[in-house]
Amino acid sequence: MTTTREPGVERTIGQLVADATHDLSSIVHNEIALAKTELKNDAKAAGKGAAMFGAAAFVGLLGLIFLFHSVARVIAIWLPVWAGYLITTGLLFLIAGILALVGRKSVSGVKGKPERTIRNAQDTISTVKNGS
Repeated sequence: MTTTREPGVERTIGQLVADATHDLSSIVHNEIALAKTELKNDAKAAGKGAAMFGAAAFVGLLGLIFLFHSVARVIAIWLPVWAGYLITTGLLFLIAGILALVGRKSVSGVKGKPERTIRNAQDTISTVKNGS
């Protein structure tokens, strides 16, 4: 809202406030647009990275399957093949059980809500209400 000034004519306070409001609004809108653009680019990069991590996890899982198959076949050198697979399967279930117990212990420590943030927000609200 740029206006041309006539020489010798002073602008009113209302015009100055309107111009300042318009300029501030434009700045805020432009900053929001910039933030959206940056976030969109970051989201694309994060999506590609997540896809690569997913592919790596899948290939790693396939590698683990072949590793455990190989372990079972190595055990089968001394024992029957079925025993090698049974021992390998038992070890996998043992590892899964240990991981589940550790995971349950970690999850039980989760509080589920941002207590400090809630407390800070409540303090801010009470401060504003009290006018202190």
